[in-house]
Amino acid sequence: MKKFDLNIEKILEDWETHHAIREIIANALDEQLLTKTDEVLIAKNGQSWVIRDYGRGLKYSHLTQNENQEKLSNANVIGKVGIGLKDALATFDRRGVIVSAKSQYGQISIEKSPKQGFQDINTLHAVIAEPADENFVGTEFKLKGVTDNDIETAKKLFLKFSGEKVIESTRQGEIIKRNGRHGNIYINGVKVAEEDNFLFSYNITKLSAPIKRALNRERSNVGRSAYTESVKKILLASKEKDVAEILAKDLPNINRGIAHDELMWVDVQAHSVKVLNQRGKHLFITSIEVMQYPDMIDQARNSGHEIVTIPENLKDKIQGAKDLSGNPIIDIGQFVENYNDSFEFNFIDPDKLNRKEKTVYQYTPKIFKLFGKVPNKVKEVKISSTMRKDFYDRAETLGCWDRKTSSIVIARKTLSSLSEYSGTLIHELIHAKTGYNDVT
Repeated sequence: MKKFDLNIEKILEDWETHHAIREIIANALDEQLLTKTDEVLIAKNGQSWVIRDYGRGLKYSHLTQNENQEKLSNANVIGKVGIGLKDALATFDRRGVIVSAKSQYGQISIEKSPKQGFQDINTLHAVIAEPADENFVGTEFKLKGVTDNDIETAKKLFLKFSGEKVIESTRQGEIIKRNGRHGNIYINGVKVAEEDNFLFSYNITKLSAPIKRALNRERSNVGRSAYTESVKKILLASKEKDVAEILAKDLPNINRGIAHDELMWVDVQAHSVKVLNQRGKHLFITSIEVMQYPDMIDQARNSGHEIVTIPENLKDKIQGAKDLSGNPIIDIGQFVENYNDSFEFNFIDPDKLNRKEKTVYQYTPKIFKLFGKVPNKVKEVKISSTMRKDFYDRAETLGCWDRKTSSIVIARKTLSSLSEYSGTLIHELIHAKTGYNDVT
């Protein structure tokens, strides 16, 4: 039997028993990840709790305070510095928990013993005994004096045991559906912070320099400034419709001042619009436009579009923008353009007009003469029994200048009156000549 001075200079006074348990679980999960072995066992055995992995086995050399190069070279493990185990052992001792560990390399327990060369100073030592089973697989920690609640509290500090569901994984990290009153921030699966007004929880797997600086021995109280950019990058890397839809539902709350904090980032707002636009039929429109253009909203809904209300500042950002597949974002202007391009007129052969309609229609050359020089771009005048809607004007559409076919299209109903027909034709001739829209 040998004694190993743990040389713990600083005690983490704020640590509770569950914090120490967290470190044991973290080491077990890291070993499972590194060795690709069976799932970690966390189970009650009589009056004790057992935490076991099935990896390579704990050695007394793991109790030295130095950096673990294997862990430092793996971006996804939880531990980095290699002193969490010593902190856990010191906490167990302070909290009256009896702890022992065994592997194929030996059995480890702890006790207070005089420091070598200083018999008047007692320090915490690991007691190293010969292995009871040289064929034992992995490492087993046995904890006596911990409560069921201690274990459950420790497990909830891990994404793996939290009950929260990962919605999407990106290169930057994972977006997680909230499972409670607040969002959680995890770093490589370990909880480091809570966010009361976040829409999601997040697991950051690509650690930035600010996060590395902020991570401390306690693994807690990591400030928002350290992980804000990482969370934003995770959201901007998202491509799932489910995530975008949850964000989009919160967009109208911006104007009400009750949106979740992620929606304060305009880049995230715009990205959610791009994902939705790529994944389905949506019309992105401001609350003011909803009131101004009810006919357009009805037409959009009838054609299978889902209406997404966006804030005014986002309207300017997405105008003329394209989604992740290179398709234009469907705002008001794009919707009208698409509608006009897809609309099919029902043209009427002039020979099939009734006598009264023909009498009015035959004045067309005289109206041209009255107007003056007809624009060269106008190839013909067509009569249609159907007209596409003018969503910007509440008045009924009686005619339009159709650039696509270089023709003026007049509603058949105008042929019931010479004044109505001639007025509509002159109006559309002006559009064709000047290229201007109405009310200019």
